[in-house]
Amino acid sequence: MVQSRGALEGVKVVACSTAQAGSVPYMLMADLGAEVIKIEPPGVGDKSRKAGQIPGFPSSYFETNNRGVKSLTLNLKASEGRDILYKLVKEADVFGQNFRPGAAEKNGFGYEALKSVNPKIVYVSVSGYGPRGPHALLPGTDSMAQALGGITEAFSTPGQPLKTGIVSVADEMCAVLAFGGILAGLYCAKTTGIGQKIDTSLLGGQIRLMGWTLTTSMWKEKNPVLGQARITGTAERPGIAASFNDINGKPFALQMTGENWEKAMTALGFYTKLEERGLADLGVAVTSEDKRELMLKTLDELFATDSRDKWVEILRKTNIVSAPINTLLEASNDPDVLANEYITEVEYPRYGKRLKVHGSPWRFSETPVKIGIAPELGEHNVPILASLGYSDAQIQELKDRKII
Repeated sequence: MVQSRGALEGVKVVACSTAQAGSVPYMLMADLGAEVIKIEPPGVGDKSRKAGQIPGFPSSYFETNNRGVKSLTLNLKASEGRDILYKLVKEADVFGQNFRPGAAEKNGFGYEALKSVNPKIVYVSVSGYGPRGPHALLPGTDSMAQALGGITEAFSTPGQPLKTGIVSVADEMCAVLAFGGILAGLYCAKTTGIGQKIDTSLLGGQIRLMGWTLTTSMWKEKNPVLGQARITGTAERPGIAASFNDINGKPFALQMTGENWEKAMTALGFYTKLEERGLADLGVAVTSEDKRELMLKTLDELFATDSRDKWVEILRKTNIVSAPINTLLEASNDPDVLANEYITEVEYPRYGKRLKVHGSPWRFSETPVKIGIAPELGEHNVPILASLGYSDAQIQELKDRKII
């Protein structure tokens, strides 16, 4: 029987976080039913509220990263503001911040300070470089982590200038890892009664994202071959993942192992041509750079004779993994994306329209995900403070004194 509660209902989060990597973990928790209280400076709020602005729409940046959370404005430089924070933390399960290492401690909400308030608190810190190392105190951004972590080179084109990607993969990867770390910390706290501090970083997330390809490079002490194709393995057990353009210049991707090479190329009608050029075995692309270049050149020529829809259909019918390479807009309208509600629509009463937004990457059979919208600045000041025992008069006084 489907229940109305979310998978994380009953979990309470207090987050003094901003930007993408610092906000997305808690947005994901809010999707799953957790109560997330976002602390923002009075009057100005999170600076990212003004990012991604499109006339007539909410901030795409702030909305994507903060939907479903509550907004409480709080001046943490004032003792009264910190007192309110401590009261919230005393009742919370998770606290999150993404200031430079040392900044939270300086401002009275470091781990030791909050641990004394609530020993069971799961304290999550997101930084640019990690808590140790020569650059630990420097600020970090998505492009910095992409550059240092290897992805900029991994997705580069030989002969072309290196550049960081337009999609914030470092921010998002760090956020997902932080989310997983939070759940592990919560489980430990619930089963042992012991809270702890969890550190993660933009750079650490990018290193993890490099996966087994990084392991192979380290073991070989040699960088992988870059370009349109990733040819891996040995001559006996080769593999290929590559992209090609069709007759209209539209790109698509395929991936297969050497044991499927002849079957796939035959189905495409390419095998005879490849055999004539000494390319009947995918393994030659592993042992010979010349053969590798000839193979890719030949496939470029052959795939440019018809449409990608035809090639993808043939490959899929042959049980070979293949897919069109979508633009972002194409991805948002992909039939599988829509069928699984990875993109959905949400009503925005303030703007008088329904807008397409990220759905959820998960589907829970008993505790369905609920997609919310981001809060107005300070929208939840009164109910949150009232729940802590503040009267209407006290709340008004805090507002007049710019504590909230």
